[in-house]
Amino acid sequence: MRMTRRAAVLLVVPAVAAYIVFAIYPLVRGIAVSFTDAKGLASGHFIGLQNYRVMLRDPTITAAFRNTIVYTIVVVVVQNSLALAVAWWMYSLPRIRNAIRASLLLPAMMALVAVSYLWSFIYSPLGGPLNIIMDTLGLRRLEQVWLGDPHTALMSIAAAYIWMYTGYTAAIYLSNYLAIPASVMEAAMIDGARGWKRFRTIDWPLLGPALTVNVTLATIGSLRVFDLPFIMTKGGPANSTQTLSLVIYQNSFAGFEFAYGTAIAVVLLVLTVVVGVTLTTLLRRREVAL
Repeated sequence: MRMTRRAAVLLVVPAVAAYIVFAIYPLVRGIAVSFTDAKGLASGHFIGLQNYRVMLRDPTITAAFRNTIVYTIVVVVVQNSLALAVAWWMYSLPRIRNAIRASLLLPAMMALVAVSYLWSFIYSPLGGPLNIIMDTLGLRRLEQVWLGDPHTALMSIAAAYIWMYTGYTAAIYLSNYLAIPASVMEAAMIDGARGWKRFRTIDWPLLGPALTVNVTLATIGSLRVFDLPFIMTKGGPANSTQTLSLVIYQNSFAGFEFAYGTAIAVVLLVLTVVVGVTLTTLLRRREVAL
């Protein structure tokens, strides 16, 4: 039986209503609050762009913005490079591919809290496995207080995030690999395209859809990172691991500067949308061009 237009509208109304209540209204309300001096949940007075002006002069925001951008670039580049290598290796070994394919997703299935405590233990200067391994290998001069040194703390957190999601990213690349027609690979082998040459001329262009998905997901996730720096370092030492999401929490819920924290959240939202849309557009155009 064909569904009437009225019935279709009635089915859509609950979803639209829920979206308006739980997504659109909080977004609009948050933007409005960012123009006030609200403390906590109490209503504040309209102060225009004052919160945004203060933000431009806040050294903590400057450090958080710089850290977030550096963290995002490192995570996106390293995570996708490692995932591509893993996917290529697994694709070239079909006998073991199916046996270990599911294991790629295991780290990503772990709770971020568990991962944070796990890597905090690994990095521990007192009996941490990483320093013990270095000591055993005679690399004592490379031992660090990984999360206590401003020069290594941010990249240490990035390494934990990369470890967690590289397998997930590799699984997406591998799925794209398996979607490439076997005839294309066979033709490349007949033409003498193997190894790096085949990857550069055949694999890389045809992996465009997976690259778009993985780069976009990694970028958005990195820009919004909160759990790992919050649990592992609380933004320290010396603001070296402050991120925009962490600063939002500290101002809104720890410092009760609710309007100021919301203003930072609005900036992060705009940054995420602009970067995400730009990346997706450019990568989609690359797929078409190739």
